[in-house]
Amino acid sequence: MRDYSDQIDTRDSDRDVQITGLDACVVEGNFEWNLIKVETDAGVTGIGEAYRGGGVPELVEYTNRFLVGENPLDVERLVRYVFQEMSGHGGTTGKVVTAASGIEIALLDAAGKILGLPVYQLLGSKYRDEVRLYCDCHAGEAYAVEDGATAYADAEAYSPEAYAAEAARVTDMGFSALKFDLDLPADNENDPYNGRLTNAAIREKKEIVAAVREEIGYDADLAFDCHWDYSVESAKRLAHELEEFDLMWLEDLIPPENTDAQKEVTKATRTPVATGENRFRVFELSDLIYDHGVDVVTPDPTTVGGLTETMRIADRAEENYMPISPHNVCSPVGTMACVHLGAATPNFDLLEYHALEVDWWDDLLARDEPLIQDGRIAVPEAPGLGVELDTDVVEEHVLDGTDGF
Repeated sequence: MRDYSDQIDTRDSDRDVQITGLDACVVEGNFEWNLIKVETDAGVTGIGEAYRGGGVPELVEYTNRFLVGENPLDVERLVRYVFQEMSGHGGTTGKVVTAASGIEIALLDAAGKILGLPVYQLLGSKYRDEVRLYCDCHAGEAYAVEDGATAYADAEAYSPEAYAAEAARVTDMGFSALKFDLDLPADNENDPYNGRLTNAAIREKKEIVAAVREEIGYDADLAFDCHWDYSVESAKRLAHELEEFDLMWLEDLIPPENTDAQKEVTKATRTPVATGENRFRVFELSDLIYDHGVDVVTPDPTTVGGLTETMRIADRAEENYMPISPHNVCSPVGTMACVHLGAATPNFDLLEYHALEVDWWDDLLARDEPLIQDGRIAVPEAPGLGVELDTDVVEEHVLDGTDGF
């Protein structure tokens, strides 16, 4: 493993900065948000966010062994250093890449503050002053697992009328693009394992889509997420049945591992197909893009390797005249990182917003106004990400059993 510790930094004194420590904190929102801090000897703290779930804080803590003393301005080099140093820990994919994604965002925030530039400028350019969101909506209640048994909400919660009512509520809030889950408890009634949809299940989904379309009309953009549940033939049948509704896309119809199967589904329908959120680094998305196995690419910047890695994916998508719409289930920190990405990326389309049920979402930041205005977020001009955490709100919502920052 290459050792960088003996290198001499010959930069001007105002850019001769060192990392003094990295820390992570898990905040319990609608998901477990992994927030990350990078401290420097310049008195600047960078904040970032890695994708939800366990294991990230421990990996961030581990990187103190080799990132302390490094210059935080060397963002891309340090991310590669994490991959290299932790290659034996699965550093080319999985949780290591997820942790590195959050570290990269925190490094970009710190670098922007040190240099006096917003993150979008560090990424290269500004194509837009605001980013349009699509709101991820939920009709009814999600199922829960209790004592090893799966308990579902009342079937009426998944009725076409429930979907339509929620669509009306969200569009009244100013969102012009929506997404709903289309995988339903009834999908498992015939067989919970083989991924096949019955005719009745497909009819049920079609009725839901029709009800939402009738409620919001065709001027609003509408997508549905299937969470990798179906076989190839069922995915093709479903996509075909929904062609008349001019969807923005159908997302994650089949499991993500088999690229050839994904191509088969995408090319069998004129309904746009989206996927990409659970693939790591540009290498796992390149073939899918170059072979047009997807219509809209949906990488998650807090999973895939960070903002610069997402831009590499976007470059390949742009070569193939393909938009990207990042997956995002983050707190305001990760969301603002994606906003800077949206400003800097020419083929960026929409950004997911997935925290409608978290009434304190905006409170996590030390600011007076809500981030989202009429379904959009303005690109900030302040250095770094342009936002700071409200530490009291962070501490109030730290995941039970964890220590916070």
